[in-house]
Amino acid sequence: MAAHSSAPSPAAKRLVAVAHRAVLFGAVWLVLVRLDPMGLAVGAVIVPLAVWVSLRTLPARHPLDLWRLAGHLPRFVAGSVAGGVDVARRAFAPAMPLDPDWLRVKVGLSDGARTALGAELSLMPGTLAAGADDQHLLVHVLAREGNTEAEIAALEAEIAALAGPAS
Repeated sequence: MAAHSSAPSPAAKRLVAVAHRAVLFGAVWLVLVRLDPMGLAVGAVIVPLAVWVSLRTLPARHPLDLWRLAGHLPRFVAGSVAGGVDVARRAFAPAMPLDPDWLRVKVGLSDGARTALGAELSLMPGTLAAGADDQHLLVHVLAREGNTEAEIAALEAEIAALAGPAS
């Protein structure tokens, strides 16, 4: 009898990644359409397309951990709301002192994870990811309040835990 390796094969990893992402995107779609029959029909096309796009941007070698993602969602929602409130506050108080600056932040994430970090940063208060290269994000900040670099590093660590570091 041949000895079996305990490490999953690449095909098994890809199948797990497809299944996890299909469940995640399907659940999100169900919440959005609230079981509307036309929405369900559209979802039958959209969900597989979303899975395909996600596998192209975040390969299966770093499968999403759904439990960690679920744990990250409250921070994401809170940060997004705080970002919206911050923009509204600045819009209604135009005399608010601003100290805009550019940060070049070194990140050790894969392309897809770096893109996710940039997208999430752009929803957070006072930050906008404005560019990237192989190892850095260019981030515009409205004000150098607090410890922006440490906050970005903490968010990068969360994204890395979800998606895996650069290979």
